[in-house]
Amino acid sequence: MLMRFDPFRELDRLGQQLWSRNGLWGSRDGFWAAAAPLDAYRQGDRFVVQVDLPGVEPSSIDVSVDRNVLTIKADRSWAPAEVDEVLVSERPRGSFSRQLFLGEALDADAIEASYDQGVLTLAIPVADSAKPRRVAVTVGSAPELNAA
Repeated sequence: MLMRFDPFRELDRLGQQLWSRNGLWGSRDGFWAAAAPLDAYRQGDRFVVQVDLPGVEPSSIDVSVDRNVLTIKADRSWAPAEVDEVLVSERPRGSFSRQLFLGEALDADAIEASYDQGVLTLAIPVADSAKPRRVAVTVGSAPELNAA
């Protein structure tokens, strides 16, 4: 099972409102949790995570797994030329990191990742040991049980 734990989500939302370019207190890039929303769902024997990363160079995307924590890092940058006069700059840019906590029932060694049209898609298979399996029932004598 895919688990997402983010105890500071509401603080991030409040901070984004207070510090964003459109917010109350002036100029600061917004939080990437809002700029890179994700969907996660189960599809048969795998979980699929889709993260919106528009404008991100594929070479800047780094996906890693350490124990049961999946980390997504990416950069989105834009530097106007000296002759450019910026009138509006609302698109968040910079570095970001998102983390997902993976359940023990997932096979972190077999994760597949692809990036297409600004969407990073991760396919995380359910571990074979966590899949339901049938147990053969024999007719006749009971299996030997060692008494301890």
